[in-house]
Amino acid sequence: MPYTSDLVDELNTLIRFDLACNQQGVKVHRTADAAVIAAAERLHNKGLLSQVDGGYLTSLGRNAAEHAQAALALLTSGTALNPN
Repeated sequence: MPYTSDLVDELNTLIRFDLACNQQGVKVHRTADAAVIAAAERLHNKGLLSQVDGGYLTSLGRNAAEHAQAALALLTSGTALNPN
């Protein structure tokens, strides 16, 4: 199953979290792009965010954010892990 635009919006939301600091959340303002607002709401409904408008990562959300950020780092590093 390929990534849909909704999933990409959700991944883009997850990579905004600073994983080095658990005390820092993300606030999605009502003036934000509609796709960003909807992504935050979906992530909340899935149990990944503490609030509909962002808030903090839940434990499940932190796990998802770690994976999203790791995948982004691998895909943008410019180096091949397996040169074969």
